[in-house]
Formats: sequence, C-alpha cells, structure tokens
Amino acid sequence: MVNGKKRELVEKLGVHFENVHRLAPVAARILSLVVLNGKAGTTFDDLVTNLCASKSTISTHLNHLLGLKKIVYFTKSGDRKKYFTINEDSIIISIDEMIQSWARLRELHVEIKAYKQSLGQPETADATSKFNSEFHDNYIKFVDDVTKSISELRAKIIEMQKQKLTQ
Repeated sequence: MVNGKKRELVEKLGVHFENVHRLAPVAARILSLVVLNGKAGTTFDDLVTNLCASKSTISTHLNHLLGLKKIVYFTKSGDRKKYFTINEDSIIISIDEMIQSWARLRELHVEIKAYKQSLGQPETADATSKFNSEFHDNYIKFVDDVTKSISELRAKIIEMQKQKLTQ
C-alpha cells in the first residue's frame, strides 16, 4: 500500500490528470502511480493493492489508458506480469496539443485587438472607456514566449529519445 508522501503525490498528480486529460479518478490515479514508479514499471497487482480498487475497475481503466496511448507495458523474460510505464511519446503529444491551443488563443487575441482597433476611439471617450491594446500585445508576447520555450523543451525531449535509441 502506498503511504506518506507518495500517497500525497498520487492524489495531487491524480487531480491534475483528471483536470488536464479529463480522466476518471481511478484512471488518473493509475497514471499517477505509473509516473511515480518510473521505468521500473507498475504491475496490475501493484495497482490493485495500492489503489484499493477492484481488479475489474483497474483493468477497465488500464485498457482505457492504453487505448489513449498514455501508457505502454513491457514484460520480463520468465515473468508473465506486465509492467506498465508512461508512454514517452505522450509528453510530446501533450506539448503539441498545448502549442496548438496557444496558437488558437493567440489568433483570437490578434483578431480581438484588430476588431477593437477598427472601431476607433471616440474623441469624447474618457480613459476608462478607451480601448487599451497593451493587454493584447502583452498577452500575445506571453503566448509567443511560452510557445518558444515549450518548443525548445520538446526538441530536447526528442533529442534525448533519439540518443536513448542509439545507445
């Protein structure tokens, strides 16, 4: 049974996965344990024991996570158990989804800014009613900066994966 700090992290990470990936609570906790156990892998029995869930519930959610390509498994010679690990490609997929979402958000802000500027500013408008493009400019710059940063991280992850394959 997981206890202490690891239990706390399973819960925190689980809530995060529920919200970000729209996963059911048990699926999110499975993914959390798999992430925390790392490359050593997590067995079906480990999941049943540590999450205090039925075999059928664990099986259903494992199959769902496998179908979503969030996790993969490996087997060890002479051992019939499956060891579940995080799908290393899933982080790249998540990053790509973030970049696409930010690109759409950026375009929306560009369009809103252009629309407001096309309306013009009446000379009688006071400071509180005037359109301030500075917010949109700052937001667009923020999205550009964060996209550049996450793109650099993506490139590093891909390079690390390539290096691992050549070893």
